[in-house]
Formats: sequence, C-alpha cells, structure tokens
Amino acid sequence: MTSPLDQAQRDLEKAMQAVGEYYAARGIFHDRFGFGHSPAIVVVDFAYGWTDDAYAGGSRALDGPVHETARLLASARPRGVPIIFTTSPYRPDTGDQPFKSAADRSEGYRAWDERACRIDARLAPQAEDFVITKENASAFFGTHLAPYLIQRGVDTLLITGCSTSACILGTAIDAKSYRFRPAIVRECVGDRSPWSHIWTLFEVQARFADVVSIAQALGYIESTDLRQAAERQ
Repeated sequence: MTSPLDQAQRDLEKAMQAVGEYYAARGIFHDRFGFGHSPAIVVVDFAYGWTDDAYAGGSRALDGPVHETARLLASARPRGVPIIFTTSPYRPDTGDQPFKSAADRSEGYRAWDERACRIDARLAPQAEDFVITKENASAFFGTHLAPYLIQRGVDTLLITGCSTSACILGTAIDAKSYRFRPAIVRECVGDRSPWSHIWTLFEVQARFADVVSIAQALGYIESTDLRQAAERQ
C-alpha cells in the first residue's frame, strides 16, 4: 500500500515532469542569467528564530544550509565580496508592531525575545557586513539593498537563507526586477517543508533565477578577487 508520503512525492515528481515538458515544448523559461563580474552574497533570515528549534518557527532542517553558507562566506570575505544579512525587527511593547518577525509567539516554545531576531552565531556578521532589518519577504522590499548593491557595482547576487518558498523566492524575484543576476545556492537555502523547497527551486529556476550548486558558487567566488581589483585601480 502506498503511503501518503510516497504518494505526495510521486505527485510532485509528475507535476514537475509535466510542467518541464510544457516549458520545453514551447521553448520558454530556459534562459540562464549566468555569473557576472562583481558578486555579492545575501544571507536571508538566518536568525535564531528560524534556525533554533527552541522557537516555534525554528527548524533543525536549516543546520545543513547554515553550515554551507558559512563555507561560502569564508571564501568570500578575503576576496572583498560584499555580504548582506537580513533579519526581522524586534520592537516589543510599541504601537508599531512588526508586520513580519522571526519572533513569533507560541505556547510551549521559547518566549519571544531579542535573540530570535539575532543572526545565528555560526555565521557571525563582521563589522564590514551590512545587516538589514526587514518586515516583508523580499530582502529588497522597503530596504535600501538595491542602492547599496548599485553603489558597489554589483551585478550578481548569490542568494542564501530561508525560507525557500517565501523570503528566498521574494528576494530572487526582486533581484531579477532590479536587473541583477540572481543565483540561488541550492545547498545554502532551506525550508520547513521539503516539498515546498523542491518545487520552489524547480519553478524559480525556470522563471526568476539560476539555481547553482555550492561547488559552482565557490568556484565563481574563488575566481573573483574584488579586493585585488580595487587595489589595482
């Protein structure tokens, strides 16, 4: 007897195959952005409210993506690649409560606190990094991420973080809208739902961003040395 989980997986695979065949037959949504000459990395919402399962919204499923993102940042820092983090605001007991926050309240889990909105120490933002507080899914909406990237001549945005089906998707769509080259690093993003994660990466690659492996992202970063380029100017 087929279990509901097995059936869900089969249904997802059939849906992906059908959609892929439809796109292929019509010759649509197969273009790729490729890597440009000047990358930046955005780490979306890897705050404790998402990465620590002591909070209602947290999940250990993000341990792997956090680890892989740390590898990417370690390669990027000595090469002068701009690194941007996003998190949710913490404004307790004010008349202007956040529209979206990592610090959700839920009985039986760790109480809403400032730590929930703090970037996970495994990624440890440095003084030169840019930390954005956002209240919507996209890292661009209501923030000055776009002008920050433009000022630094960035043309390629490597996207990491969570959740794949929400904030990663929103960030990728807006990155394309601002004419950056968006590339989601597959091993560096995660979601509470494996099905939402798989489907979103499938669909986003067809329409809004490249989806690249950590090996591809590291190879690209290691071929780019913005610090040396700046010193030559």
